[in-house]
Amino acid sequence: MVAFFVPCARAWWRTAGGWPRSWPKHCSGRERACSWWGRAEELAMASKPLAGRRIIVTRAQRQADSLLASLRELGAEPILCPAIVIAPPVSYAPLDAAIQHINDYQWLIFTSVNGVRSFRERLNTVGVPPARLHSLHIAAIGPATAQALVEVGLIPSFVPQSYVAEAIVAEIGDIRGQRILLPRADIARAALAIGLRDRGALVDEIDAYRTVPARNRAIGGLLANADVITFTSSSTVRYFLTALGAEGWAAEDAKEQLNRLVVACIGPITAATASDHGLRVDIVAREYTTAGLVVALVQWFAGVSEKPRSEINHE
Repeated sequence: MVAFFVPCARAWWRTAGGWPRSWPKHCSGRERACSWWGRAEELAMASKPLAGRRIIVTRAQRQADSLLASLRELGAEPILCPAIVIAPPVSYAPLDAAIQHINDYQWLIFTSVNGVRSFRERLNTVGVPPARLHSLHIAAIGPATAQALVEVGLIPSFVPQSYVAEAIVAEIGDIRGQRILLPRADIARAALAIGLRDRGALVDEIDAYRTVPARNRAIGGLLANADVITFTSSSTVRYFLTALGAEGWAAEDAKEQLNRLVVACIGPITAATASDHGLRVDIVAREYTTAGLVVALVQWFAGVSEKPRSEINHE
């Protein structure tokens, strides 16, 4: 009777638009309870759109907590496999010197949360209070970087509409003759500095941190049981493939195995890197943040992804 009643209760909900005001006379208390649990199960599934999806997260471990938590909240089984580690620069001397002369600059531009954290640590080390930066224009490449600035007492005055270096160049305004300090990763793209110089700015690029390969063991074994792999920067793509090669995977075998998964990228730059390395990119977040990546994953598995696969690699 219970097995018969639960589908009936679900059908009643769909046709009546809610639970009935009174139950049919033949419904026992047990049947009513089972129908309630059946509806609860449906609601739980609806609130867990990534239920059962095993999703590899390649982000640096110290940055991965919020992404892991979001995926778990939506029912996924995240697998942390960092492709990169954030390390100090070879020397802090250039950054420390720039901080000591910070008021020689008109602009301070951050392109990552890691850059903000490293810069703030060196402010403390050098003994320069954040108040000395209040005369500068401070730019953040996106909302996560802007939030990191706020958390360390620095207020960004400019965030571009699109969270890529090219948008900073296009939207920053007249910077001719102005000095810009750009604390960045050792392997950061040159596009931002080149673009700013082309617009007449005097740019000092300084390594605030290094991005180095993580040391993981047997990462290839994770791929067989995973559904999705996520990449949150070009370096996560390159170093994950490097790690597979270090385990003895031939390049073509590694690409073939990865292309059996759903490949999800945080934005078009990361997607282009993945494509250049022979990966078939399935998902590119519309908003280039980890929150945007999670939304894109939900949309993909709900069948409402905004971009067809064939268009993604041409951005």
